[in-house]
Amino acid sequence: MCGENDLREPMMRSDTGHSMAVDAGDKDELIYQALIDAIVEHQLPPGSKLPEEALAEVFGVSRTGIRKVLQRLAAVQMVTLLPRRGAQVTTPGVDEARDIFRTRALIECANLPAVLAHLQPPHLAALTQRIAQEQQAHEDRDGAAAIRLSAAFHIELQAIAGNQVLTELVTRLTQRSSLVIAAWGAPWQQGCRCDDHDRLVAHLREGDLPALTQALQHHFDHIVSSLHFERSGETLPDFSRLFARHKEVTS
Repeated sequence: MCGENDLREPMMRSDTGHSMAVDAGDKDELIYQALIDAIVEHQLPPGSKLPEEALAEVFGVSRTGIRKVLQRLAAVQMVTLLPRRGAQVTTPGVDEARDIFRTRALIECANLPAVLAHLQPPHLAALTQRIAQEQQAHEDRDGAAAIRLSAAFHIELQAIAGNQVLTELVTRLTQRSSLVIAAWGAPWQQGCRCDDHDRLVAHLREGDLPALTQALQHHFDHIVSSLHFERSGETLPDFSRLFARHKEVTS
């Protein structure tokens, strides 16, 4: 077991097969992204405890390194740090859940004129392909992929406008939206409805801003109406199973 100040130098393999040290910043980013992905894809449900010792063991780093990552996750509201109780995946409250989708509707609908102004055929092709991938994930019952692709559709749609700051904000809000759905959605609820996304692309092709705006607002309204604000509970996930492949990179 490593101590508080026992920082291990993680190793990676170069293209030639030789070992090379991973920069500390890269190491932190790898762990941060692994945890974000697990949370967003509902592998770490809201309320899941995130003990520093268990995560340090899985990733092959010190508890100090894990604590830094957990603090980053707390700064973006994906993790809650509780005094004397440690960290756990955030469980959005009812008001917060509604506010997240209300904020998304305000921002994403307001950005649609800029999206249409910058829209090009390759954008439509990329969104259509994303919907096909999302549909395939649903057919394959690959919940993690369906959630990831659903979020990617919204991020890529808004990114057409070319506003990097707004795109980053939408990315954060889609991550928090996934937490809301994990906390309050039906057990089978994974991402958005593909037919809603199809409808949005159809309005994009037509350049019909009023219909596009109405469809996107309806999309968010439907998601909120499908939530069940009565579930609760917490779990202790199998970190060794979730992050086994990442330990090879960070240790």
